[in-house]
Amino acid sequence: MNKKKTRLSLSQKRMIMGYIFILPWFIGFLLFYVRSIFMTGQFSLAKLTVNANVGGYTLEFLGFKNFVFAFREHGSFKQVLTTSVINMLVDVPLVTFFSLFMAILLNKKFPGRAFFRAVFFLPVILNSGAISAMMDLAETMMNGGISATASEVATGDTSNIAFNIDYLVNMFMNLGLPSSILGYLSSAVGRINDIIKASGVQIIIFIAALQSIPSSMYEVAKIEGATAYETFWKVTFPMVMPHIITNVVYTIVDSFTNSEVVDLAYKTAFTDHNYGVSAVFSIVSTVVTCAILVIVVTLIQKRTFYYN
Repeated sequence: MNKKKTRLSLSQKRMIMGYIFILPWFIGFLLFYVRSIFMTGQFSLAKLTVNANVGGYTLEFLGFKNFVFAFREHGSFKQVLTTSVINMLVDVPLVTFFSLFMAILLNKKFPGRAFFRAVFFLPVILNSGAISAMMDLAETMMNGGISATASEVATGDTSNIAFNIDYLVNMFMNLGLPSSILGYLSSAVGRINDIIKASGVQIIIFIAALQSIPSSMYEVAKIEGATAYETFWKVTFPMVMPHIITNVVYTIVDSFTNSEVVDLAYKTAFTDHNYGVSAVFSIVSTVVTCAILVIVVTLIQKRTFYYN
């Protein structure tokens, strides 16, 4: 008797390809990252003493004393953690929608398109110490200029500036723009340098998403008489929603990787040599990041459309 061969469906083949794609990462995760997580948990529950003479280290079990110290006695951990979370909540929407906006512009055909794409991706490629120092210097100079202008406006000395900033603020408030939104936009303008630096990878992902949208969908929308506004909300935005999830996850993780709480954990471990408390900082920030990721992804995924 001839045995009937079982053929895999297209969705099963895609699932297998997905598992094969993540297999190298999964092996590296098991070999390196799981051990690091286990050791971090050990350090957070003990006092670590480095044996300078003979090498290695010893652990003195303390229970949850390091956690109590971090939340009750440490002078700045709670404030730094709260500031990092707030900055992340502010930056993620700005970076995501700025990346989508720039991707739509860079996806259009115009002279020099490849050059401008490279310009927006340069901060990712050239993320070296010299480039970072130059960008920090430019940001300091910009902040100094903005601060100087603001102080001139506050003192009423407007002879050296082209316009009164208070006039623009009052104008937008008279138009009905809430003060909270106005403050949000003002803070976004103040961090435009950081937003551009953090948007390189996201722009590339969105460009790939836009190029994968079938042109027939735009042709149908044009035949039906849809405007550019309607085409964006009915075709473009739903089609890139799965990639919005990817970019939001990447942006949240990248934001916490470069946050002040990570710098505090590094300083506590390698400057103050308090490895147990540093491990607590790392664990708490990781748990907070994972919780935010779960909440955000769950909320976005409910409104996500997957095109097969």
